[in-house]
Amino acid sequence: MMLQPRLKNVTPMEQYRLRLEYETGEVKLLDVAPYISGAWYEELKDVAYFKTVHLLPDGVGIEWSNGQDIAPHELYECSIPA
Repeated sequence: MMLQPRLKNVTPMEQYRLRLEYETGEVKLLDVAPYISGAWYEELKDVAYFKTVHLLPDGVGIEWSNGQDIAPHELYECSIPA
């Protein structure tokens, strides 16, 4: 498994997308909508809550206030260049 670069910034966008900025200078977009189906991610349907996404220490990943997260390799591998 490839180690993905660290995140420098995460910005919530319209239609449940995240703008991910990496230490390499890469900027990628992740569509989170496919994740918002199970009970664990259901809270993300609330746009105000979705916008509370934040970086984990040292840019190793992201999470929301109640602990929902997406694995760092998924963030990197499942997102598209912006």
